[in-house]
Amino acid sequence: MITDSIPIDLIAEILSRLPAKSIARFRSVSKQWASLPDHPHFKDLFLTKSSSSPPRLIFAIEEKCIWSIFSSPQHHLKASSSLVVTPEFHMKFPPDNMWIFDRDDRRFSCGYASGLIYFHGLYTMKKNDKVPVVCNPNTGRYETLPWLSRYRKSYSFFGFDPVGKQYKVLQMTYPCCSQDHRIMTLGTRGMRWRKIDCSLRLEHLSDGLCINGVLYYLGHTCEKKSSSVIVCFDVRYEKFRFLYPESFCELINYNGRLGVVYYDDLSDDAVEFRVWVLEDVDKQEWSKYAYTMRGDNIFPRYVSVVGAISTGEIVLSMADYTSGQPFYVYYFSPEGNTIRRFEIQGFGEYHEASSNPRRVHIFVDDCSSFYSFADHAEDLSVKDPTLLKSSIYAPYVYNEESEESEEEYYDDDGRHFLGKKKRV
Repeated sequence: MITDSIPIDLIAEILSRLPAKSIARFRSVSKQWASLPDHPHFKDLFLTKSSSSPPRLIFAIEEKCIWSIFSSPQHHLKASSSLVVTPEFHMKFPPDNMWIFDRDDRRFSCGYASGLIYFHGLYTMKKNDKVPVVCNPNTGRYETLPWLSRYRKSYSFFGFDPVGKQYKVLQMTYPCCSQDHRIMTLGTRGMRWRKIDCSLRLEHLSDGLCINGVLYYLGHTCEKKSSSVIVCFDVRYEKFRFLYPESFCELINYNGRLGVVYYDDLSDDAVEFRVWVLEDVDKQEWSKYAYTMRGDNIFPRYVSVVGAISTGEIVLSMADYTSGQPFYVYYFSPEGNTIRRFEIQGFGEYHEASSNPRRVHIFVDDCSSFYSFADHAEDLSVKDPTLLKSSIYAPYVYNEESEESEEEYYDDDGRHFLGKKKRV
């Protein structure tokens, strides 16, 4: 082959300048090219070259158990107060003959961390399998995970440890059930659910939000004076801590820190809210801000805060998309007390016309320096075939040669569950 005469260092230099989606396709050129993206030197080179790329907003539109995933740069620099943005379409997920749980299903949950989206769970045609799944919207690669059978309701969360570069799934049981919580590290040999202890019985009230290696979610408990609890789970060390907000709130990523949003008023011409930003988790110190946004019917429907970006602007978004009607995202600058409204166009090209609203999930890339590689480039480790082996462009095939077999069994305490157990 002609590539045999090209030095591998030069090949790496050329490939490092390409988008992650192209690098994933070029794995099929040769065994040498297939292994190159997994090499630490190439990862560092790729991340250095791509550090100038802007962080993005990820839009995921849910319709009939299929998700359409788009993304757009976070920073729109034109000074106009009303702009039109057409996001890039990535994929529809999952592939044929697979369906994601409906969001009204008590078992449904989803999460975003460092370029990957996690769903719990997903139906497949094979014996009506129900499995958790992780996908990379930039490459179309995905992998199903061991299913953990529960008699009653449980909650599932997705996090990323940027130091060890490991993704983990946390599954918490319903508070009236036994405290049989589990955690699994993705990509490890002999991947299986492990026990983990939590000192507080909680009913979860939100999806998870992972910032700088800490997974946050909102819960409810009757064991403390304050019924609302913010769970802080250290993904690397697998330890829980708890914060107690003054009332029900929403959790956002505020420039690489936890932000807590309290809404005081929502109407057609005004949004009043307060944001508490966590400065010191040990001392539970917060910076507190109050904002009022007013305009002449600038908010046509219910909007909510989805995060903050590195410019200091707070991003708000509508909750649903309806065919033939505009979908807006708002950038609010606290410093200048100005609002920029962006109409997001292009969703209709990938959906049939319908008067039914479709839920839109928006994920904001972390803007902290600790997560800079996740902001500006997809972490190449997520394309490691030991982690994400399947493609949305190929049918789902159960891997019979896995290091583990999927079976029912009892643990040491006599509790029954279904999962992957190492073959003996």
